[in-house]
Amino acid sequence: GRPRHRSGRACEHLAEEEFAVLNPGKPEPGGTRALIAAGTGLGQSFLVWDGARYRVQPSEGGHVSFAARDDFEWGLLRALGAEFGHVSYERVASGPGLVRIYHYLAASGYAPERAAVREELDRGDPGEVIVRHALNDSDPLCARALDAFISVLGAQAGNLALTVSALGGVYLAGGIAPRIVGRLKAGPFLSSFTSKGRLSSVLARIPVHVVVNPRVGLLGAAAAGQP
Repeated sequence: GRPRHRSGRACEHLAEEEFAVLNPGKPEPGGTRALIAAGTGLGQSFLVWDGARYRVQPSEGGHVSFAARDDFEWGLLRALGAEFGHVSYERVASGPGLVRIYHYLAASGYAPERAAVREELDRGDPGEVIVRHALNDSDPLCARALDAFISVLGAQAGNLALTVSALGGVYLAGGIAPRIVGRLKAGPFLSSFTSKGRLSSVLARIPVHVVVNPRVGLLGAAAAGQP
């Protein structure tokens, strides 16, 4: 869950077609931008305009305490707390977190775990298996796990946006978001992102984009070398 410094720099250097728009919003010129990247961990960073360019600021925000919002998440929090003690957002909103959500749903009896899916999970990359079945609507347990993951990711993206006042926009990167753009648009991401009580209207005005270029880290490294 290291901060994505290179990905943060890349946000300034990507072409329009390398983004997928989740919420067009109304960006504030020179407004702070936030980046959240779910993959093997949950990286976060933000970019601050200094009058001439955006400068990347590091963050360990992926390790803040996971905040449950409903009965399902309270149960998940208790289960993960018994296993890990401190439960961070990275424990939930990451590739390994998606797998943990799936196993919690299976253990709690949300839906029967199909033997064929279980065998695939044991043989291959479990996160990839869950995403594939969820996107194909071929397994209700996988679909519910992905929607729960998306909801938590949206909530934490909204937390980050409020924390750094990201009126310039929020960018989703990492290995998972580009693969589930359609689900991010149709699922609970934006409702979780904007559900912040009195500040919900502020969140609704913040642009949200998915960085769909898989080479974003390399592009960011190149950008970091420019004057």
